[in-house]
Amino acid sequence: MPNTSCLALPGVTSELQVMALDLAGVAASAGSACSSGKLQPSHVLRAMGADATTAGSAIRISLGWRSTADDVDRFLEAWCALAARSGAVGSLTAA
Repeated sequence: MPNTSCLALPGVTSELQVMALDLAGVAASAGSACSSGKLQPSHVLRAMGADATTAGSAIRISLGWRSTADDVDRFLEAWCALAARSGAVGSLTAA
């Protein structure tokens, strides 16, 4: 889907990322859509070749009809700040 991205921040669990983004006013989901509500890494991401660490640090971000450039900027600011705090800046990956 062109409006949805799966991103991983190795070393920072998807749950921690979702909580940090929520505090910044950004809605995100952990893992892939087929793993929503589960605590273990997505079996789909694993089947696609993602290792357990990457799959366990994956979040899903989607844009909607009413999303704006400011929404994207707010996400990037919050996610990059989390990456900087965690020391993971050099290891940002697309899952």
